[in-house]
Amino acid sequence: MGYKTILAVLDASHSARQITDFGTALADQFSAHLLGVHAETLAAVPLIAPMEIPDPAAMQVLQEVAQKETSQVEQIFRQQTSRDGISAEWRSFMSSAGYSANTVMETARTADLIIAGQSDPAHADHRADLETFLFESGRPLLLIPTTLKAPQPIRRVLIAWNGSREAARATFDALPLLKSADSVEILVVDPPERPGQDGETAGNEIAETLARHGVKVTLTTHQTAGGKASAAIENRLSDNSIDLLVMGGYGHSRWWEMLFGGVTRSILDSMTALTLLSR
Repeated sequence: MGYKTILAVLDASHSARQITDFGTALADQFSAHLLGVHAETLAAVPLIAPMEIPDPAAMQVLQEVAQKETSQVEQIFRQQTSRDGISAEWRSFMSSAGYSANTVMETARTADLIIAGQSDPAHADHRADLETFLFESGRPLLLIPTTLKAPQPIRRVLIAWNGSREAARATFDALPLLKSADSVEILVVDPPERPGQDGETAGNEIAETLARHGVKVTLTTHQTAGGKASAAIENRLSDNSIDLLVMGGYGHSRWWEMLFGGVTRSILDSMTALTLLSR
């Protein structure tokens, strides 16, 4: 089992080189085909007051800017994949919906893995709708931190396990990476008491299953004493020894808040490791 079609979301020229580098590294590792995707969003039509008619000059400028960036991103992708001898393909889309367009999602749903860059507040032009990719593509999403400039071997992996469907999906979506890692730690935060299972044994079954796949796995349980699960995960990542975090994209309100809203969004805003999300 491995990833044979990897889709790289190349939404801006400033991050295209970084995302392509990670894409080519993964494609080389798994002998995969790399698909570079860029969506050009049709700009809102500027209107001229008082008649509120379209401003053709402004429309032309906006279109030229968008086309220039598309060309720059394509050139970066083609140059790097050609240099590395990777099986690669370029696709660009144009629509008012941008990365949420049906045509983009149809392509995304055919990939084994989607890779994209972490949302970067320093760049207002970061346009990819990561939430849409996670919720609508049905495919695992691997996010790359802005601080991680060059690909590195994925040796140490942390799985945030809460027993949910989403956590299970993420864990098995990450299996090709887990099998090649030197060590995989399953972290269970505040494990619930269940019939026939106490907090100390939570996570045992998934650990045993992964071990049967040849994964070098350990199990850790952590009690927050009323604290937040996100803080426990952040603390585990803070020593920079983890190369990849694997977690479900949505289980209940706590996990949704952790990923896309509220104070606990800091896990993704201050990423130090690759993060694989699935729903």
